[in-house]
Amino acid sequence: MKWFSKLILCLTFLMGSMSTFSQTEQTKRSENPEKQSTLRLFYDEPAQKWTDALPIGNGRIGAMVYGQVAHEHIQFNEETLWTGEPHDYAHPDAYKYLSKIRKLLTAGQAVKAQELATEHFMSLPLHQKAYQPFGDLYVDFKGQEGFTSYLRELNLEEAICKVSYYVKNVKYDREYFVSYPDQVFVAHYTADQAKKLQFDLFLDAIHQDKMVTTQGHTQTLTVHVKDGALYGVAKLKLVTDGTVTIRENKLTVADASQATIYISAATNYVNYHDVSGDASKKSTGYLEGIANKSFDAIKTAHVDDYKSLFDRFTVNFGDNGRSQLPTNMRLYSFWNNPDDPQLLALYIQYARYLMISCSREGTYPATLQGIWNDKLTPPWESKYTVNINTEMNYWAVELTNLSACHQPLFKMIRELTETGHKVAKEQYDCDGWMLHHNTDIWRGAAPINASNHGIWQAGGAWLTTHLWEHYLFTQDKQFLQDNYDIIKGSALFYSQNLYKDPITGTLISSPSNSPEIGGLVAGPTMDHEIIRALFHICIDASKILDTDQKFAKHLQKLIPQIAPFQIGQHGQLQEWMQDIDDPNIHHRHVSHLWAVYPGHEINYDQTPDLMDAAKQSLRFRGDGGTGWSLAWKINYWARFLDGNHAYMMIHNLLSPAESAQRKNKGGTYPNLFDAHPPFQIDGNFGGSAGMVELLIQSQLGYINLLPALPDALPEGEISGVCARGGFELSFAWADGALTSVEILSKAGQPCQLKYKDQLIHFDTQAGERYRFNGRLEATK
Repeated sequence: MKWFSKLILCLTFLMGSMSTFSQTEQTKRSENPEKQSTLRLFYDEPAQKWTDALPIGNGRIGAMVYGQVAHEHIQFNEETLWTGEPHDYAHPDAYKYLSKIRKLLTAGQAVKAQELATEHFMSLPLHQKAYQPFGDLYVDFKGQEGFTSYLRELNLEEAICKVSYYVKNVKYDREYFVSYPDQVFVAHYTADQAKKLQFDLFLDAIHQDKMVTTQGHTQTLTVHVKDGALYGVAKLKLVTDGTVTIRENKLTVADASQATIYISAATNYVNYHDVSGDASKKSTGYLEGIANKSFDAIKTAHVDDYKSLFDRFTVNFGDNGRSQLPTNMRLYSFWNNPDDPQLLALYIQYARYLMISCSREGTYPATLQGIWNDKLTPPWESKYTVNINTEMNYWAVELTNLSACHQPLFKMIRELTETGHKVAKEQYDCDGWMLHHNTDIWRGAAPINASNHGIWQAGGAWLTTHLWEHYLFTQDKQFLQDNYDIIKGSALFYSQNLYKDPITGTLISSPSNSPEIGGLVAGPTMDHEIIRALFHICIDASKILDTDQKFAKHLQKLIPQIAPFQIGQHGQLQEWMQDIDDPNIHHRHVSHLWAVYPGHEINYDQTPDLMDAAKQSLRFRGDGGTGWSLAWKINYWARFLDGNHAYMMIHNLLSPAESAQRKNKGGTYPNLFDAHPPFQIDGNFGGSAGMVELLIQSQLGYINLLPALPDALPEGEISGVCARGGFELSFAWADGALTSVEILSKAGQPCQLKYKDQLIHFDTQAGERYRFNGRLEATK
């Protein structure tokens, strides 16, 4: 019950009678009288395990900082170190078995269909490859016994991790960050008295095939993955005012007052079909790029670059004082009493921090764990699961003004059109391209793992909707033009692959499944929702670009032939063609509600009966689930305009995953990582998207302000939030009511603005701002 005792102490501090970390705070206040930022994670003790450590990254290199006093540990990754090698996963001539599989499913012989598919329809090999850890930096400090005033923090406003403490009146400070402009990891150590820094440092890795060489002020770590063609080279450079010697293949620093460690890392990966890169040359080049730069210059460039993205958006729900609790204790406090509005603002901004840190232009998209992984055999290979998780990673990027961070996903989609084209032909004998429920760095697109869940047809279509969402938010017509071939290619596949159901006469997706429940089936509702959405996107894009009208007309004719929604015997939205939904199954996936969120075909304006049925289905699924499942449910309840129920889901998501007292382990780790469990980053991104969705929605052609404001957030303000149509908004509310709105029109499109029962229409000019009061009356 150590956590409970600490919580009581921390809550007592809030009442003013004592402080669990008073020495730390008093010292900091005396030295730095400015108000401490509330946009930080902070702790009064070092990390004991990986999910306590704090993440830093630049989109390509990720690191986890433990902040141990005597024996510091930083575990790091480079995004292109994976097992495997260039490989074509498609199953040659699998399409020859497609008709028989479909007939077996129609005849109700699902088990036989799955057995046949397992033998003749699955990926070769059956499983995809795994994202790998790269290495570890260890720093052993001397003379650190009896430390006091310990503080470990992650500053979200600057993307810098800091550690500070005292030993015998000497103050020690550490700073960590990974620079995007300079492409290096940086650790900076200082003591406020001369010659007090004494430490040994060395690189290591958990790979079996590794080598470390030390020369002068440098170290080089070379690793080879056990199963595959990739290797990596990390190079370390040490700059210090102390003396440096080499002992037992370690760099030993003595009598220093400051020291800076730079680490570069690279692999031989070039792209999914080329591994001819020179890892050593690339890694050396990054260090050569900073040879004439000071630490201060590198830090300034890092902070400026980061803030150019992070500062575009702000959110404030007020602060009742709990922001002064250490972050791990805040989770327990929120679990016991979910009254911490600033924690929600912190969580939203932490998700934006994570996105900037793991998905930058020129890099690859965030995996299930972003770019942070410490295991050679990580959960689900730490790859890309595209039946919800990869897409969820990017739900908030346009909304929270991080559109540039979407680019890595678009890059992967482009590559998948190439591998997915062969899978479409070999597996289904169709043109265009498609993707099943997973991919890896080799861009596998064939069905993997097992036929009862691996054969899911809508992965490519769902990813394609992200291209359209980017267009809707930015109104970038050139982007739409450049990517129309991807949209058309995806729609072309489904236009040829939809299968006329012998029982109903409607067009269905078969074989497929409703992720990841119910086994192999014909015609899951989710597939049809996504395919209809894709066809509408392709039709609208062809109209905007004035192209391909014949194909658009063909899609228009197909849409009403696709199997329609059905309301089942329990008043639920049917998940399958048959009315077999079980109200007592509380599965983590709620896939058949895709048309509620992130889609919008089901909505209160046009299909209220279907909204009621969808809500019934969500009630049956329950309020528990894995971390990412809780995050999806926040978004669902936001679209159902039930802010208080959404807040209940937020309470569940922000509850401590490691508490023995909680039956449901989905929640949040001490470092605010989402817990499936284990760690999956999608819940961080999906949860933040849902929190913002409570405040603004724009999926139906108008901007709806405060559509699902929970009672727990009666006041607040948000700035830099984006809406479809090319709009950026700032607005505030008090006592649960809107008080002011400012809209920046980026594209000069007409605007419709809604608040409660009020709806106004007005024309805009690009670059102009429009202001209104809480009654939507224009103001100066």
